[in-house]
Amino acid sequence: MQRLIKYIASNVQGKKVLMLFVITNMVYGFMLVVTIPKTIAYANGMKLLDMMPTGYDYNYVVDLFNTLSVEGRHIYLTNQIPVDMVYPFLFGLTYCLVIGYFLKKLNILKEPFVFLCVLPIIVGVSDYLENFGIITLLNTYPDLSRLEVNLTMIASMLKSVSTSVYFVALIVLLLVLGVKTLKLKIYS
Repeated sequence: MQRLIKYIASNVQGKKVLMLFVITNMVYGFMLVVTIPKTIAYANGMKLLDMMPTGYDYNYVVDLFNTLSVEGRHIYLTNQIPVDMVYPFLFGLTYCLVIGYFLKKLNILKEPFVFLCVLPIIVGVSDYLENFGIITLLNTYPDLSRLEVNLTMIASMLKSVSTSVYFVALIVLLLVLGVKTLKLKIYS
């Protein structure tokens, strides 16, 4: 844990964190504006698997892949997934340092608070597991296994839950920092 604290402390300079934040969100924006709409165009209103935070089941995956058709499944595999293989790494690194930056500002970049920095890494790992699951499903379709669908769905839900917990923790930290800053201004 001391190595993690040391790594984070040495990399939470404002400009570095801001640069990573901008790059990460440019990649995310590209997915939202280009690759996801391009794939969804074949889905006839259905949501893509990685856009379903509450999960899905075997029948939904079959229906989605049927609706996407050969071309839509190909675009999912060759357009959306490759960009989404870059994003989890950027998310994990960037948001680990973002929360580390605010922990350092609050002088609490130490245990147990540093464990909050692990949350975006869990998000990134679960996003990779989800992506590998989706790749497997796309490549084995129409011979989908219920086990593969369920494992992919578990990864999707883990990504969703850990993302939500991370952002709640970040909001709480920002509120604490805001209150601390206001108190300093009022009493100085």
